[in-house]
Amino acid sequence: MSDKLAVVTGASSGIGQATAIALSQNGYHVIAAARRLERLEALAAQHPGITPSALDITDQGSVDALIQRLAGKKVDLLVNNAGGAFDSISVATSDPEIWRKTYEVNVIGTVRMVKAVIPAMAGSGDIVIVSSTAGYAAYENGGSYVAAKSAEISLARTLRLELNGLPIRVIEIAPGMVKTEEFSKVRLGDAAKAEKVYEGVAEPLLAEDIAESIRWAVTLPSHVNIDSLVIRPVAQAANHKVHRTL
Repeated sequence: MSDKLAVVTGASSGIGQATAIALSQNGYHVIAAARRLERLEALAAQHPGITPSALDITDQGSVDALIQRLAGKKVDLLVNNAGGAFDSISVATSDPEIWRKTYEVNVIGTVRMVKAVIPAMAGSGDIVIVSSTAGYAAYENGGSYVAAKSAEISLARTLRLELNGLPIRVIEIAPGMVKTEEFSKVRLGDAAKAEKVYEGVAEPLLAEDIAESIRWAVTLPSHVNIDSLVIRPVAQAANHKVHRTL
């Protein structure tokens, strides 16, 4: 078992799961954290070096319980991956409670984890924040997610300034179109609508592509910091510009 310890949130599926696997295969013991413990246990059964841990980042008590389970252990890496989009609707017709939920999951949850884990880093380590290209350019019917991811990017930039002088790297990874099993389905509430998002796109990004970018960034020499990395499939030139072969 490695003596390097990583905590990955949202590890029960998609990018989080792929990242937990990639890190466990590259010198880390991984605490795979998410709400769906049964999925995490199945993941850990298949991959030595992964330990499942129940976590709801919107619940301070749940975050505190995770830190208590890690008591006495140095955390070398925190991957803030948990997040999501929950609507695709205009601002004028949107539900403010969805905006609240989106901000709570993507921004406040990340703040909770950062505050909780920094003391366990004992002065050195890596913090990865998985944002989105949505945080860099607005698009119609994406207001709640765009706003939350913009805030998450600002959080990463602020944290980097505040930690300057400590050997703690703050790395922001901004994926574009990634085809995962759940993201669009959760956002649109319908499997058929979710499939339409990727229709005609020859090769959208996969969760493993983002996991590889995270693995690469955190295994660079310690004096090298990837401040921000935007990753898109070749077919996607911008949020609103996607080549489709229909």
